[in-house]
Amino acid sequence: MAPDRSADQRKIIHVDMDAFYASVEQRDNPALRGRPLAVGGAAARGVVAAASYEARAFGVRSAMPSVTAKRKCPELVFVPPRFDVYRSVSAQIREVFAEHTDLIEPLSLDEAYLDVTQNRLNISSATTIAAMIRAKIVLVTGLTASAGISYNKFLAKMASDQNKPNGQFVITPRHGPAFVQTLPVKKFHGVGPATAAKMEALGIKTGADLKDRSLAFLQQHFGKSGLWYYQIARAIDERAVEPDRPRKSIGAEDTFAADILELAAAIAELRPLIAKVWGHCEGKGIRGRTITLKVKFADFQQITRSRTVSVPIEFSDFEPLAADLLRSVFPVQKGIRLLGITLSSLSDVWPPEQRQLRFEL
Repeated sequence: MAPDRSADQRKIIHVDMDAFYASVEQRDNPALRGRPLAVGGAAARGVVAAASYEARAFGVRSAMPSVTAKRKCPELVFVPPRFDVYRSVSAQIREVFAEHTDLIEPLSLDEAYLDVTQNRLNISSATTIAAMIRAKIVLVTGLTASAGISYNKFLAKMASDQNKPNGQFVITPRHGPAFVQTLPVKKFHGVGPATAAKMEALGIKTGADLKDRSLAFLQQHFGKSGLWYYQIARAIDERAVEPDRPRKSIGAEDTFAADILELAAAIAELRPLIAKVWGHCEGKGIRGRTITLKVKFADFQQITRSRTVSVPIEFSDFEPLAADLLRSVFPVQKGIRLLGITLSSLSDVWPPEQRQLRFEL
């Protein structure tokens, strides 16, 4: 499959704030600066929503159970999330983006794609624009951001991780295919641990290994995702930056290395998925009224359970409702290999002034 030449000419920037929630907390409370910090609940059932770089040095990561995080870093300080503050700072950041382009696709409160092929200041260099945006973000918010610059979204996303924190990285059309070939598949955006393990079992450890497999082989082993893996192994991604694209649902799922048979273990695996979905809801300024649980068993049989409530679901209700759906599945006669959680029946809940800002972007 030949690359889309028009897509090659795009200039895409992926901007990703550095440890956003944790950095906001450290900015606002000097006593937290330089300390390992987790945003989230410290209780036994809590989940880390974000971790500072000091905490990450101990192996603490977002979506990790709080008890695990505390075990890895006994000096870890927990602070509750302040989503109203994060939304306000995110709005400031998006105003900076809007100084350069109308083509902005927010992914969450702390990251977005920007298409600067045509831009408001008529600057030809996307690298220059990225540097200007990062400098202005520091000036306006006191926070640092990293950026990836490339000719498609996949590579821009991969590039933004290369020089974190407070850096940027460029992948040109000339170097894109070679960059992908040297990368371990477990570092590919969109390839989770279970898929990476399956790929490695098939002898696919790097982008070069992935490129060596035929489309038919990848579709045989990975179904509909096979075409996507075939394309990104060749540095091909024809997706356009889509500002304010409507969403019908927001979901997350995970496939487990070992099948789950106990309810407590299943609920523990569900919590990081809930945290991930909620992070997307916060980033989009939306809520949902319908929760759908997806369960795939060891024999690949799949079932779903749903519940719709009369008012938009808030975070305090999300886990109890999801857990009730999960309890309805137990006891199970066979192991669970995958769990997923989705919110639908979505509505916009941003305040009027922030909702107008989103339309302008």
